[in-house]
Amino acid sequence: MNAEFFTAIADIEREKGIPQSYMIEKIEQALLAALKKDLPDAAEAAHVVLNTKKSTVDMYIERTVVAELENPELELTLDEAHDIDVKYKVGDIVREVVDAKKFGRIAAQAAKQVIIQGIREAERNMVFDEFTSREHEILTGTVAHIEPKNGSVSIQISSNSEFTEAVLPVGECIPGERLREGDHVKVYVVEVKKATRGPQVMISRTHPGLVKRLFELEVPEIFDGTVEVRSVAREAGSRTKIAVWSNDPAVEPIGACVGSRGARVNSIVEELGGEKIDIVKYSDDAEDYVASALSPSDVVNVTLLEDGKSCRVIVPDSQLSLAIGKEGQNVRLAARLTGYKIDIKPQSTYVED
Repeated sequence: MNAEFFTAIADIEREKGIPQSYMIEKIEQALLAALKKDLPDAAEAAHVVLNTKKSTVDMYIERTVVAELENPELELTLDEAHDIDVKYKVGDIVREVVDAKKFGRIAAQAAKQVIIQGIREAERNMVFDEFTSREHEILTGTVAHIEPKNGSVSIQISSNSEFTEAVLPVGECIPGERLREGDHVKVYVVEVKKATRGPQVMISRTHPGLVKRLFELEVPEIFDGTVEVRSVAREAGSRTKIAVWSNDPAVEPIGACVGSRGARVNSIVEELGGEKIDIVKYSDDAEDYVASALSPSDVVNVTLLEDGKSCRVIVPDSQLSLAIGKEGQNVRLAARLTGYKIDIKPQSTYVED
């Protein structure tokens, strides 16, 4: 244990970002474990101290001189103390320095394993902390491998200087999207969990949050808070409805999201493989909000029902199929977007009633 040893610890901090204090603690624990293994009769009295300023490692057995011996591991008699130095008296602390070179091979190996484990644990904690800070955000990754049996995709993702591999399950892939090894793809970080083999980053391409974050990236007015995304309803790979609101009367929220000649929304549609996106204006007036949510259909009338969670919507007969959408998709997404159960009636039926 010399200056080179402490230089190596400093190198670990510089190269891997692991604090020296953390490594010092782990190494002290490792050497102490090795010392106790090598000297089991003095395990309780063993001490290890690493001094970074002096670049020294002190290993010693510390026992108290007593008149009558009760605990041989922590105490020694006056005669035993005098065998070391005649100046010792009852009550004194005797510190016997241990030479690390006397360690057995097994003890040294145990120390090495604890140090390696400490480095791995620190690296995992750093990765966990970094990716936890990116929960509910978008990261760009590279497709590393596609499992032929179940279609799950392994994606190499990074955040600052930390890297890890995350699995995109089939259920979180956009239906119909074909990814290939080497493709760069944006994923939404749903959650980060601690697992035995390190952090487990849960990612998705179908989560509504992905659409919201993509709009934040493409629309400066959303990024700076001028325009807010109030709600998102999505059926990945097919269609999404997003409700937006402007905090500035001079800024039209839908126009800001669409962009010049549709450039902003088209960029998002392309990223999502052609998924259709309806941008509607949010309103605190529930009737206006529901009417907007049923876009592109025209709406004659919206009536809130007594339960406060449902509404009746009247549309022109010619707009009925458009309001409902293919297989009910339009009204289904509008209901998710607004939080209201929507009952659509054609105008002719309503008039007759």
